[in-house]
Amino acid sequence: MATRLFEGKEHASYYQKYRFSPAPEIQDLIFSYLNERLNKPYELAVDVGCGTGQSTQILSPHFKKVLGTDISEAQIEEAANALKLPNTTFRAAPAEEVPVDDASVDLLTACAAVHWFDIVKFLKEVDRILKPGGCLAFFSYLPHMEVHYKDRSEQMTKVFSEVEDVLSKYQHEKVHHVKTAYKEIFDSIPYTDKVRKHDMATKTKMPLADVIGLIQTFSMFQTYRRLEPEKANDFIKTIEQR
Repeated sequence: MATRLFEGKEHASYYQKYRFSPAPEIQDLIFSYLNERLNKPYELAVDVGCGTGQSTQILSPHFKKVLGTDISEAQIEEAANALKLPNTTFRAAPAEEVPVDDASVDLLTACAAVHWFDIVKFLKEVDRILKPGGCLAFFSYLPHMEVHYKDRSEQMTKVFSEVEDVLSKYQHEKVHHVKTAYKEIFDSIPYTDKVRKHDMATKTKMPLADVIGLIQTFSMFQTYRRLEPEKANDFIKTIEQR
């Protein structure tokens, strides 16, 4: 069954503020793959598990219509309020029940999301809604990140690594799909024309406050805060001070 860890309004607010859109390198990879397999103009893209829409908005310039779906109504509300794009709509819906017609979707994406789905049911739904020649793109960033700043990069990355160690005890079992770069999910995709790329390095600039905010968007931090709120709040203050 699908896993629901992103339901709260406060969590959704953090998500909207601190999650970032896929890097240009990822976008280029997706659209070059699509361009090789499907002729323009593109009609419909669906971003499943869209959260607050950071991965949905990159689709808008390329398609006549874009739909972002997420099982969390709080996430969808944040997305709809933050992004006012004329060809883009958001709907609360489970990934396994996408509200579109059969064989209608040119591109289906899931950014940092597919590992939370019921994979068997979801792939059946994908098969229902994709056009002949339509494409999938499942992608995520790995939990390990490096933090670079002037001559303090090594020290700051060490702090971030310690954050990962502390939060690892609160992570859901499905996060193992991310740590294995989606290999099991890739193997379960029933199509022969497929490509898996991993170990791609990308860079994103952000102020320190956004790094601290990003940590608080992680599902394992939210679990920590729910189980031990005082410790979790002290932990994030200590990390920021360090």
